[in-house]
Amino acid sequence: MPEVAPPVPIEHHDPVNARILAISEDRIAGFVRQPFRQIAEQSGVELHVVLERIRAMVQAGTIRRVRQTLLATNLATGALVAWKVPIERLDAAFDFMFQKDPFSGHVVLRSTDAAISGAEYKLWTTLKVPTGTTTLEEHCRLLARKVGAEGVRLMPAKGIFALGVGHVRRKSLEPGTRADEPARMIAVKSIELDERTWRILVALKREFAIEEITDSPWLARAEEAGVDFEEFCATAESLNQRGIIGRFSTFLEPVKPSQGGVRVTRFNGLFHWAVPPGRELEAGGEVGRHEILTHCYWREGGPEFGNVNIMAVAHGTEKPRLLEHKAAIDEHLKSVGIPVSYTNVFWGGRSEIKPSEISPFAYREWLERLPSL
Repeated sequence: MPEVAPPVPIEHHDPVNARILAISEDRIAGFVRQPFRQIAEQSGVELHVVLERIRAMVQAGTIRRVRQTLLATNLATGALVAWKVPIERLDAAFDFMFQKDPFSGHVVLRSTDAAISGAEYKLWTTLKVPTGTTTLEEHCRLLARKVGAEGVRLMPAKGIFALGVGHVRRKSLEPGTRADEPARMIAVKSIELDERTWRILVALKREFAIEEITDSPWLARAEEAGVDFEEFCATAESLNQRGIIGRFSTFLEPVKPSQGGVRVTRFNGLFHWAVPPGRELEAGGEVGRHEILTHCYWREGGPEFGNVNIMAVAHGTEKPRLLEHKAAIDEHLKSVGIPVSYTNVFWGGRSEIKPSEISPFAYREWLERLPSL
């Protein structure tokens, strides 16, 4: 009888998969013409193996999506939004945000270890409204009426200090591990695009189906956008120079177990710090240099949240370990002379994550459907 090939490993902790994921999660910056070849070169894994393993992990659900990310804060007006929703309506509100509002990205139920003023805001979402369509406030009013929200707090980002979700390479970090220099803030600015560029961008950002995971994935996307390959790549490279392109990434399923029952993470903490007004840039740089953080922003939380102005997110498999990382950041802020008047952790529970739609075409279509949603 012919030998049967062993199954392709699909868990994130398989040694070869871990080498691939340590690069593919957040180490391919900007737009590159052959992203999977770049992953192969940087990981030291042969290209055909990289393609085989990523396809297998996507099919198994270990990787939930593969896509070119955008710095969408420059393409759409965005905010972190906290919602106060009656308990009896909370699950339905969560479902609506996840299933029927394509402009809400991360949808998370959060809780705190202590009873504080912001603890009633249990539903948290990220929201992006395409430029030239409506305002964040108006969109939130539409959503609040649909889900019965009693309170809404919008927290747009004033600056970004860390953005990159590399769960595999962060697993072994010691508390306090940080870069040699403070993180530089990326300013949030608005950029307008013409309709042709939008068509290319929409094709560029769509997540990849399994059969699209090939050595030259952009050939078919150029055809989809109605342009030749060189124009597609030149436009993407121009967008990269304008600060619109993020990273090419394989996104792991961060919470739900894999087919084999293995979880990448179990806990995620939204860390809050309130530092003196005028010291946000300095404090964000000191917080954002800590490598455990997947996100770090300057956002204004207002009095409901202790006037917090620096927010960051960290993921891990053990809650006490995440608290050790948080304590190390607290100690570092103290050591560099940055006072903190308030700090807290909002723990993530039920969560769903999808890319926020940023196309103005999609927003107009959504408004037409809204009465029936």
